[in-house]
Amino acid sequence: MAAADDILALDAVGLAARLKARELSPVEVAEAYLDRIAATEKRLCAYVTVTAELARESARRAEREIAAGGWRGTFHGVPVALKDLCCTAGILTTSASRVLADYVPDRDATVWARLAAQGAVLLGKLNMHEFACGGTAKTAWGTTLNPYDPERLPGGSSSGSAAAIVARSAAATIGSDTGGSIRIPAAFCGCVGLKQTYSRVSRYGVLPLSDSLDHVGPITRSVRDAAAMLAVIAGHDPDDPTSSREPVPDYSAALGHDLKGVRVGVIRELNQGVTAEVAQSFQAAMCTLEGLGAAVDEVSIPSIDEAGAAAMNIMYAEALEYHERWFVARAQDYGRGVRRMLEAATALPAATYVRAARARARIIADALSAMEGRDVLATPACAMAPMTIAEARTSRIGLAQLIRHTAPFNVTGQPALAIPTGVSQGGAPLAMQIVGRPFDEAAVIRVGDAYERARGPLPPPKFA
Repeated sequence: MAAADDILALDAVGLAARLKARELSPVEVAEAYLDRIAATEKRLCAYVTVTAELARESARRAEREIAAGGWRGTFHGVPVALKDLCCTAGILTTSASRVLADYVPDRDATVWARLAAQGAVLLGKLNMHEFACGGTAKTAWGTTLNPYDPERLPGGSSSGSAAAIVARSAAATIGSDTGGSIRIPAAFCGCVGLKQTYSRVSRYGVLPLSDSLDHVGPITRSVRDAAAMLAVIAGHDPDDPTSSREPVPDYSAALGHDLKGVRVGVIRELNQGVTAEVAQSFQAAMCTLEGLGAAVDEVSIPSIDEAGAAAMNIMYAEALEYHERWFVARAQDYGRGVRRMLEAATALPAATYVRAARARARIIADALSAMEGRDVLATPACAMAPMTIAEARTSRIGLAQLIRHTAPFNVTGQPALAIPTGVSQGGAPLAMQIVGRPFDEAAVIRVGDAYERARGPLPPPKFA
């Protein structure tokens, strides 16, 4: 029987290989993760609901199937967890809000249905900022800590999804991203977050924040895990009229390469206004890409600083449309931050939404123009390292500033990957963002994987 620490040290793809070869049992793997959850949750607060008995039952079934030669794929017997806005039939799904404190869906979100069909083991539902609208996870279920450094913010809204990865209380997780909510927690906690092209992954059964900006995708330990999870959840879904029919490639084919001939454009506007330590870490990452054979130059997206305001105005209007009936009847059940956002949205003129849509078209055109002659674009993932909780109490940095580097690619719908580049002198994770053409996640994965292998492991997190 393997030691629990050895099991927890494996990424999802490494774990899958051991499970397929029957060197590990899905049951012992599930128990190792459930024990880890029990040991960490009193402090970490990454979970809203832990589905321990369901996990054990699923693990036993996976063990029988694999033993009989019925291996279903990479996630067969692998313990995963879902952001608590992914509907799960018969399991509480709260979106971290009192409004849905007792909501038990009768359907599964497509992302979970596809992972379940591969035999994934569900550990539970993860904490998040209420209705995915904000940068923390301070909810009625507690406040998620940053496991890399518990004194710092974990980012949001997929706080629990990133925290569970770094604390080793899930092998892989699902998050959602409307303005940066996969990439910012991944950047702040020190793991990998992939926001794929808009429409690449079905949003059916995922409680929305903003229909035209929302994405659902992987938060993982490694780029290869993100590629493996995307391969399972991507593809057309007749239950989601916005889901694309674009063919899904073999993302694993993008792994293991150097970067000879790859062209990387550094976005000038997003390489400005960052802290010195972010600039230094990002420049070092670009030097690493060049050392791997990439050609790196500078590009401009002149309209990119309009993206934050455009995203906020679109989000406010679309969020109000979804919440209006609840908000009229149950405004007192919303947390202060979301309630204030919806109140502000009621005063938003229709013309503001139209202007945001017009700005969006201009930003898309500029971003695609910047891609000409280049395979990917690159930026810091955030302008600064995650603040300490004490600093955040007095900081005037708002949501619009926090999402300045990430929201543009919700507006354009392009795939974007956050990947750690190191840690600051104060021990805080730093990260870069790699952006691709629509539906070219493979290029983003190729660059991220090559960089990750060259970078090597990060210093261990403080959370024990």
